[in-house]
Amino acid sequence: MLGDVRSNDEPERRALILVENLSVPFDRRVWQECTTLRDAGWTVHVICPRGNKRDTEPEAEIDGVRIHRYPLRAATGGPAGYLREYGAALWHTYRLAREVGPVHVVHACNPPDLLFLPARWLTRRGARFVFDQHDLVPELYLSRFGRGKDLLYRGVCALERLTYRAADIVIATNESYRDVAVSRGGKRPEDVFVVRSAPATDRFQPVPPEPELKRGKPHLLCYLGVMGPQDGVDYALRALAKLRDELGRTDWHAVFVGSGDAFDAMVDLSRQLGLDDQVQFTGRVPDADLVRYLSTADVCLSPDPCNPLNDVSTMNKVLEYMAMGRPIVSFDLKEARVSAGEAAVYASADDEAAFARLVAQLLDDPEQRARMGKIGQERISGPLSWRNSQKSLLAAYAAACRGRTPVPRGAKVRTGWRPRG
Repeated sequence: MLGDVRSNDEPERRALILVENLSVPFDRRVWQECTTLRDAGWTVHVICPRGNKRDTEPEAEIDGVRIHRYPLRAATGGPAGYLREYGAALWHTYRLAREVGPVHVVHACNPPDLLFLPARWLTRRGARFVFDQHDLVPELYLSRFGRGKDLLYRGVCALERLTYRAADIVIATNESYRDVAVSRGGKRPEDVFVVRSAPATDRFQPVPPEPELKRGKPHLLCYLGVMGPQDGVDYALRALAKLRDELGRTDWHAVFVGSGDAFDAMVDLSRQLGLDDQVQFTGRVPDADLVRYLSTADVCLSPDPCNPLNDVSTMNKVLEYMAMGRPIVSFDLKEARVSAGEAAVYASADDEAAFARLVAQLLDDPEQRARMGKIGQERISGPLSWRNSQKSLLAAYAAACRGRTPVPRGAKVRTGWRPRG
């Protein structure tokens, strides 16, 4: 049972979580944080963009969490598109924050490193600022756009510095990010808390495999996740072409579950490589279908190439594969090893031929696959479980609230909140 962080003389603690790049509760990490805080006695509000096919209501109360959503068009057309997207997001966030009113903690999740700006309105009224660093945006810029350390790179570095400076507490997703917050961000070690992402185990429960998903082949390979320029789906496809052409293996069907900026380009690349008959792209699918694919998969793919971001980032797909008891082939990245340990085998960074050879080895060794799957499940239910992250999250909030300025007596707050419309 999680401890209640409220003091006896203060019956309500109010938190406002700011998100820009995903809707809630679709953002699984943010949703887990919301429900953890709710269970610990906090009144939780969230401001986020609306989704396209889900999370479309302007306001909603879900399981006691109050969500305020704004319309947002994703960036297109280079820097000008991002300027329009972020400008609109900041304006809507500021507008909705004024509606929510004073809070004890304002909790901003990046990217982008701009949400400290609307948070200032609340910190000037006594709120404490928690910066939840989901991504290292300077490394994201270098890895995604390949423009080097140009003027825009220096700009995102400056925004990161300003965010660190404004934050009372920083939440990092792993020890590598924590080291950056201390060394580059100048934060005191005691003000940085590691809250690792972890799969919702109620969502990832294996079901009986369905051989028909293999499309008549003995084996199923599975990729789950975002398909952006930095996510390595192209590496996976080229590795599968080598698996077929250089190793002579055609005893597999592969399914790629997810979507993203690079989805159409990856479908085209699959066609160019002549993989149409063996590779299936599903787009996003309901949770039930996702579990069916993962429960049937013999090997799961984590093809993120080595770049400044991926090497130090925790990949959600790796954790989800482990929760489902699936063996993993990954490139050799620092945080991939921290997460998966012996639940994965590791190819030299960006070596597609080595990646293909490891896939073939696992297909030929069902005992090793079973052993790796068991290791993964034990890690997710043990040291990498959300239970441990919950404790760290509540410790971060307790640290943020030490010596805080209380919400002014008589301040207008929306305690009787109800959805509009």
